[in-house]
Amino acid sequence: MTTVTTRTVEYPADGMTMIGHLALPAGAGPRPAVLIGPEGPGLNDFQRRRADALAELGYVALAFDLHGGRWISDPQEMLARVMPMLADPDRMRDIGRAALDVLRAEPRTDPDRIAAIGYGTGGAIAVELGRAGVDLRAIGTVNGFTTGRPGEAARIRCPVWAGVGSEDPIMPAERREAFTAEMQAAGVDWRLVVYGGAQHAFHHPTVGHTVLPGVAHHPEHARRAWRDIVGLLAECLPVVPVEE
Repeated sequence: MTTVTTRTVEYPADGMTMIGHLALPAGAGPRPAVLIGPEGPGLNDFQRRRADALAELGYVALAFDLHGGRWISDPQEMLARVMPMLADPDRMRDIGRAALDVLRAEPRTDPDRIAAIGYGTGGAIAVELGRAGVDLRAIGTVNGFTTGRPGEAARIRCPVWAGVGSEDPIMPAERREAFTAEMQAAGVDWRLVVYGGAQHAFHHPTVGHTVLPGVAHHPEHARRAWRDIVGLLAECLPVVPVEE
């Protein structure tokens, strides 16, 4: 395990001040970088730890914010903010680009070697960045994908990996099929992993408040999905040792 350095970063997006979590690997040279999007309730310690874990592997990692520093525990309040966001591709792109600008501005970031991964809403934002033609080396989304506007998936210039639970009522089979049909028609290098028996947000540890029906943690599949994401990054965005 290498020593990582972390700090909060503030930046404007979606009409508010976002508070992201930046994790830097040991050393001083430029490194490949990963943008991490949180699920609908927002950024919390789970995603911050994911950024730290990627920094330990040698990546510059930024876990971005959705709600101006808030983590929204009330499901109805969360849906009231997130559903209009998911219905507005340009808004999602603006939120993602604002965070991406922060990541690119970090001196340790190699601006030509950036991937975007995300969970739920953050995963949908990662895919939308690809549809906007943003130069990324890989896109990974867990429990979160939408079908984009016609033809825009052809702008995606990197592999796309998606993971979802087989029993996810928010991402049912018909939505999965529409997404993969879009990727296939656009000629995207795509993969979909369906985790048997898992529900929505299976990757996230159990929380101490009311959650939406069909949301449940699945520890084994959570570990498998993380290994799959790390494998995607190792394939598409390998960390090459450099002389410091």
